[in-house]
Amino acid sequence: MRLAGWLLAALVLAALPARAQGRVLNVYNWTDYIDPRALEQFTAETGIRVRYDVFDSLETLEGKLLAGHSGYDIVVPSNEPTFSRLIRAGALAEIDRSKVPNWQNLDPVLMQRVETSDPGNRHGAIYLWGTIGMGLIPDRVAKLAPEAPQDSWDLLFRPENARRIAGCGITMMDSAIDVIPSVLKYLGKNPDSTDAADLAAVERTLMAIRPYIRTFANGGALEALASGETCLVLDYSGDVVQAAGRATEAGRGVVVRYVAPKQGAEVGFDMLAIPADAPHKAEALAFIDFVLRPAVMAGITNTVRYPNAVPASAAMIRPELKADTNVFPTPDQMAGFFTIAAVPQAAERARTRMWARFKAGQ
Repeated sequence: MRLAGWLLAALVLAALPARAQGRVLNVYNWTDYIDPRALEQFTAETGIRVRYDVFDSLETLEGKLLAGHSGYDIVVPSNEPTFSRLIRAGALAEIDRSKVPNWQNLDPVLMQRVETSDPGNRHGAIYLWGTIGMGLIPDRVAKLAPEAPQDSWDLLFRPENARRIAGCGITMMDSAIDVIPSVLKYLGKNPDSTDAADLAAVERTLMAIRPYIRTFANGGALEALASGETCLVLDYSGDVVQAAGRATEAGRGVVVRYVAPKQGAEVGFDMLAIPADAPHKAEALAFIDFVLRPAVMAGITNTVRYPNAVPASAAMIRPELKADTNVFPTPDQMAGFFTIAAVPQAAERARTRMWARFKAGQ
């Protein structure tokens, strides 16, 4: 009987993982953009096993989704231009809010900001958000370019400043989608401009600093800045804040600072979305509902240092993060930020060709 009982128990234990393995969620998210404990908790609560892949550029994400049959159930595109383009292409499913009761936790003011990308907020919920600006090691930059303003895009885009700073390393985000609107704004142009003369002005500005750029990177810029291998980057706010935290933890005397330039910084929202051909839509809806819990979202913000759109999470966010205006901007700062819209396909191709020339230095 003892042997029979042991065999029965073994069969039951073997059957449990088999059932759990029958429910799978395939997630495609940005690098370093989740609290691993959230994934563990989701699986523990639901029995849904998470397969988690990462990307480091919007171009990569968009290419996979538009090709179809990506196999992913949850993707995290930025609201512009990728999210809106995927919606227009029919690549994203509408969210069944009746299966996402925690949708009510979302900040209606922030959700209204993304309605220009997704009228009626039918295809996605805000996951995290932030700005695009500069990450720098202030003392090293000041030593090389003492008269250069550290609160302005002039620090990077004026060739005389870039030339001086090049000795300690300049890293450029490898994303035309993210960089070009910032340069247009710096030049006093419409960030959504499709004018050929405006694009030519952007190219002249970037080519003038091309000799002084050491590397192009996404994701990897975080580690390079935290370790002091580079001292000026154009990057996402949260990546720079993460780098600052890692530099402090390393205890090597590297101090990292994020700057939203005074000329204006782009604010972007990363959206939780479901591909139209997602193989596990029920699991995807369960995951969105789980992530929108205040405690879960607070854990994600505490880990990746990006603000979220769930106000009820504020009480659980670390005080030093809540007080950091690089993480949670003031209303005055928000008033100076801009969002972008998708540009026509012909203009996008022109931007892509220009970016290739810029990277090649030709």
